[in-house]
Amino acid sequence: MTQAQPDTQGEEAFSSSVVLEQTAAAPESLLASPDQLTQREITQEIVDYHAAAARREAAGERLNMSLHDFPPYRSSLLRHPTKNPKLVDPETIELWSPAFGQRDVAAIESDLTLQHIGEPQGERMTVEGRVLDSWGRPVANQLVEIWQANAAGRYIHQRDQHPAPLDPNFTGAGRIVTDDDGFYKFTTIKPGAYPWKNHVNAWRPAHIHFSIFGSGFTQRLVTQMYFPGDPLFPLDPIYNTIWRQKDRDRLIGQYDHDLSVPEFSMGYRFDIVVDGPDATWFEPEEGEH
Repeated sequence: MTQAQPDTQGEEAFSSSVVLEQTAAAPESLLASPDQLTQREITQEIVDYHAAAARREAAGERLNMSLHDFPPYRSSLLRHPTKNPKLVDPETIELWSPAFGQRDVAAIESDLTLQHIGEPQGERMTVEGRVLDSWGRPVANQLVEIWQANAAGRYIHQRDQHPAPLDPNFTGAGRIVTDDDGFYKFTTIKPGAYPWKNHVNAWRPAHIHFSIFGSGFTQRLVTQMYFPGDPLFPLDPIYNTIWRQKDRDRLIGQYDHDLSVPEFSMGYRFDIVVDGPDATWFEPEEGEH
């Protein structure tokens, strides 16, 4: 086993004696080359593929909410499954999957600003919402997990080599179990945008990853929450794999002044619909950014 030397830059953020194994390069880093497309070219590709999808739908074709193998999202070609899916026994998978329960989730885990001795840097915010089914009924006792970059746009992760500062007081992960009315609530820091190597000068809009576990590990759903008015929306290939504007709008958390805590945090509301025609878009099982 090849071992990597401990990362002294991030040692304040972790307290561990474990030596981490070297990991393979992230797929998008394999695309970095002198002949990468410019942002203008990528943006035009996005416009063209959206228009083509609209024409296909107008002609009677039934399209998915998200366009698979979306060419402007270059690394989707490396992330997308290349073999036919195989049927497996779901009960067998459950025997080898993690088990989660309400007793295992501490109340403090929903406040990402209290997980370290010091206060994290950045704009504090409250994110609250409900998990609902297609009939608008609450989905209770669901494990909701979030993970995100810090205020500078940096993840605590070996593959994230973005030259932005790590925050020793912010890990960027939390979880909670929905109550009887389907509500969840997190206190966290607004994440920053960050660069990625999809094309020249590519930046991802600020976002928070959400995971909903359902009643079993095999039912896990993953999505992203964005923030209103982000100028990177029309430039981002991942956000724009969702070709209808109304479907993209469901991924944008809405500022809610009633959720803001006086002199402490801004408030955003983000409801998640798990099925039906108004379902929130969820990511395919091929990795995410």
